[in-house]
Amino acid sequence: MTSLRCVLPREMIMMRSRLRQFLWCLAGLLLAGQVMAADQTRPNILFVLVDDMGYGDLSCTGNKEVATPNIDRLAQEGTRFTQFYVAAPICSPSRVGFVTGQYPSRWRIHSYLNSRKANERRGMADFLDPKAPSLARTLKQAGYATAHFGKWHMGGGRDVDDAPLPQAYGYDESLVSFEGLGDRILPQSKLADQSAKLGHGKITRVEKHEQTGIYVDRGIDFMTRKAKETFYLEIWLNDVHDVFLPKAESLARFAGKGRHEEDRKFFATLQDMDTNLGRLFAAVDKLGLAENTLILLTSDNGPTAWPRYYNDGIEPPGSTAGFRGRKWSLYEGGIRMPLIARWKGTVPAGKVDETSVLAAYDFFPTICRFAKTAMPSGSFDGQDLSAVLLGKTFQRTQPIYWRYDMDIKPGKASDVSAPLAVREGDWKLLLQPDGTAAELYDLGKDGLESNNLAAKQPAITRRLSQQLLDWRKTLP
Repeated sequence: MTSLRCVLPREMIMMRSRLRQFLWCLAGLLLAGQVMAADQTRPNILFVLVDDMGYGDLSCTGNKEVATPNIDRLAQEGTRFTQFYVAAPICSPSRVGFVTGQYPSRWRIHSYLNSRKANERRGMADFLDPKAPSLARTLKQAGYATAHFGKWHMGGGRDVDDAPLPQAYGYDESLVSFEGLGDRILPQSKLADQSAKLGHGKITRVEKHEQTGIYVDRGIDFMTRKAKETFYLEIWLNDVHDVFLPKAESLARFAGKGRHEEDRKFFATLQDMDTNLGRLFAAVDKLGLAENTLILLTSDNGPTAWPRYYNDGIEPPGSTAGFRGRKWSLYEGGIRMPLIARWKGTVPAGKVDETSVLAAYDFFPTICRFAKTAMPSGSFDGQDLSAVLLGKTFQRTQPIYWRYDMDIKPGKASDVSAPLAVREGDWKLLLQPDGTAAELYDLGKDGLESNNLAAKQPAITRRLSQQLLDWRKTLP
């Protein structure tokens, strides 16, 4: 009995030790599972940016001439925001606003990037400084796989042969066109020929109407390869930027439609783009990623406004849904774009948010919040809008500023705006750099900017004018 009493405690001690080891292992496995689950809650990000698509060009925003069923379905399965603003009414600075989360003029990009001589004349950089904050780089450092397929136009092209490749900004993979360097697909054009001479990457010649399909194919391939990882993917499309060159069979579908042949070309191009995007969105679903992928879709600025259309006696293709101004204008039609967000099971479905005011700069902090990663050091110009994407009410606490130096102007005189603007609450002020010709609009009552209240609201006009001019002084 004595011997037995001595053995049992010893065995019990060993059993307890083994039990403790088992429990510690189990706890470790549970903790690892929690960490893994937390990582799985970090969504993939698919950001679709359409070049020169007007506010009213989608059938879900009023287009009666052409259906965009795939984008409409995206809106039905997510939330559509009606008060979203881009950083500029022209391509390069608009894109810089998304990438950096900062006003593009901070980096001396306030209009489109052109030749070295033209950039110097306008006080602009030749390309986005690679030292600038980059959303892709921040996400890459947080473990995301990153890719950019589509229009770039933040450096490289014309005679600028020393611009950094997209990889310098944190993209693992890239495929661009004639306004960027690295691997690219080039249509038949003078700018494409200039790009081909610059080298820096594999160059493939294609028809313009093939570009969107190629970018979508690359996007689907990327998502398929990275389906078990977490990814950030940009698909930035260029087909609906004129000149419109649709396939003959696509154009034939719109015989007798629109106001003129340019409308028909635009409709055919827009519908083909929607069809290709349908393949992209379907791939997300087929890969089982719909509930773990935030899809964002918008445009970089308003629809084309070349004087040549007006000189030919026709209205340009593309719709602003009645908003004043088009591309190259700081009136609403040049900078207010539709924004669609879908993340099945997380972003409310079938909702139209008509009250929240959002801006391109907000993408950076909002996506970082969803990605559970810290913002880089430095000063940023957007706000974290993760709550509003989740369906909560939102009241913007800081104004939105714009600078566009009007080196290209809309062809219609009434669409030509002042080069400076600010929105604070429902008030929007446009101003000349010398402080003159103030225009003040109450967008809550006058979204079409038809009633200038500057003379009737002198105190608000003075305050916003000084605020806008003070902001302008902070820029290079």
